[in-house]
Amino acid sequence: MDEAATGDKFALTTSRGFDAWLARAGGSLAFTTYQAGKLFMLGLRPNSTLAVFERSFPRCMGLAVSPDARSLLLASHYQLLRLDNALPPGQAEGEYDAIYVPRLAWITGDLDIHDVAFDGNGRPVFVSTLFSCLATVQDGWSFRPLWQPSFISRLAAEDRCHLNGLAMADGQPRYVTAISQSNLADGWRDRRSDGGVVIDLATGQVVCDGLSMPHSPRCHDGRLWLLNSGNGTFGHVDPVAGVFHPLTVLPGFARGLTFIGPYAVVGLSLAREAGTFAGIPLDGVLKSHGTEPRCGLVIIDTRTGDIIAWLRIEGVVRELYDVAFLPGLRNPSLIGFKSDEITRIVTIAADVADGGPDGGTPARTG
Repeated sequence: MDEAATGDKFALTTSRGFDAWLARAGGSLAFTTYQAGKLFMLGLRPNSTLAVFERSFPRCMGLAVSPDARSLLLASHYQLLRLDNALPPGQAEGEYDAIYVPRLAWITGDLDIHDVAFDGNGRPVFVSTLFSCLATVQDGWSFRPLWQPSFISRLAAEDRCHLNGLAMADGQPRYVTAISQSNLADGWRDRRSDGGVVIDLATGQVVCDGLSMPHSPRCHDGRLWLLNSGNGTFGHVDPVAGVFHPLTVLPGFARGLTFIGPYAVVGLSLAREAGTFAGIPLDGVLKSHGTEPRCGLVIIDTRTGDIIAWLRIEGVVRELYDVAFLPGLRNPSLIGFKSDEITRIVTIAADVADGGPDGGTPARTG
């Protein structure tokens, strides 16, 4: 982190069991902070201590991992980036077993992209919060709309309902979350405390309402999970009954959710205004539990609702947006745009007869 430029420091602490839990998980974690413009990766060094790697990407938010963990999707300020692992499977460079390199960028303009995902064909799907729609990339255009809520009368750059979260199922978009059902510019801000909804894309119907700033819906283990962020709770939705079942109270404003078996990893953020979450119940919830909001990650056992491990961030990083799991990678790294690293890492694809790109050769020049 460039502490001199920010005048603030970056400090990361963990619970005693965090490193051991990550080792058992069989992979590593990545998370984004749009406020500080960083993509972080958390892995383990050869001596099993925590390794932290970060690079700068302006206003990075949504983060997705391909099923084989060879590629990442990253929503940035006016771009959607695909980063690919430059190392062939099973190879390492020094202590790193992955080097993610930006290989493809769609220049979308500022669409205020929130959640992103790979669909079953490897195509990017994302939520354009500014245009209140689900979208994908399209050659020659900023984006191609795929779907919009029935209560949104037209595509307009007005962030009417603050559509934000996307849940995938069987390689297809299945559910989305929105802060309200407003059809007016910035109207969602008036219903932050209780206007949140979950919408089933298969039917277009609202399957749960009365939520407070819901984020990060995810389908896992036969259930639809989400973060009821304004109430500070993690839980699951019964789409048939239209009921949200809270499981765990969270010590912060929650955004970013991924699963590793029965464990959920949740991202937490501080308040945007010091000491208060204006207009939502979270401030009162935290006070009733005798705690203050924090920034970091918590690991939840979904069988009990217990927080079994945590990571806390203090200093320049105050807000997180997304969290992802990188299966099979113990200590990944990545290349950014701020240094000349990206000019010197070159990958050479093998002939099709030799097994295609996965059989290629990574090289460094200079």
